[in-house]
Amino acid sequence: MANISAADVKRLRDLTGAGMMDCKKALESSDGDFDKAVEFLRVKGQASAEKRGDRNASNGLVAAHVENGVGTLVEINCETDFVAKAEPFIALADQVLQQAVAIKAEDAAALLSSEIEPGKSVEQLLIEKNATIGEKIVIRRVARVEAPHVATYLHRTSPDLPPQIGVLVGVDGESDVARDVAMHAAAMGPSFLTRENVPADVVETERRVAEQKSREEGKPEQAIERIVTGRVDAFFKDNVLLEQKFAKDPSKTIQQLLKEAGVAATGFARFKVGA
Repeated sequence: MANISAADVKRLRDLTGAGMMDCKKALESSDGDFDKAVEFLRVKGQASAEKRGDRNASNGLVAAHVENGVGTLVEINCETDFVAKAEPFIALADQVLQQAVAIKAEDAAALLSSEIEPGKSVEQLLIEKNATIGEKIVIRRVARVEAPHVATYLHRTSPDLPPQIGVLVGVDGESDVARDVAMHAAAMGPSFLTRENVPADVVETERRVAEQKSREEGKPEQAIERIVTGRVDAFFKDNVLLEQKFAKDPSKTIQQLLKEAGVAATGFARFKVGA
């Protein structure tokens, strides 16, 4: 068996990011061959990832990048807030974000299948990091907003955690109001930019629930349609960004705020970790 020195273990750890004991075991198993040791750690990462497959990854962070009228938003999840605020996970999230920007990713599937290093996909990178970080890691969502001007806002729900909420807002002209709208969206949690963006099945569900509730409340039959319409309108006002009342000035809607600034919203994305 090859004589494994502390320097060898450190070199492998620097190369892979794996734990000291894992690196020592990998070198011993490969008789000191570094290439085989790296492969050993990759296989170990695959096995560990499979064991973690059913575990819940509900912590993590949201990362954003905006440049030249293009905004990219990524949510990457882990199992605990301890890992979420640790440097290795934050560095991994930044690496994943930069890859999303580079390939112009619009969804998680495209990002995961892309080649981040020669011969290695993002998905394979996550498998390796499962071994070194020790938790299930998932790229949950990716969004891309392109517009003449894109504003972003990242919000920390706790000072010791990385951003847990991220927003992108695209408008058709240069305006500081886009940043205000992004901050508003982070706080108020809209799900859609306009009514037209709300899926038909979601609207139909809201109508059905409103109608059933009206009948259970004993409302007059002739009034039910009007009541249902009112309740669906209330749903839109709560969940559609442009119809929400501006948090800083409830006398106007976001639509009115943008109109006063001379711009119109063209794109929107909001991620909250685990939500």
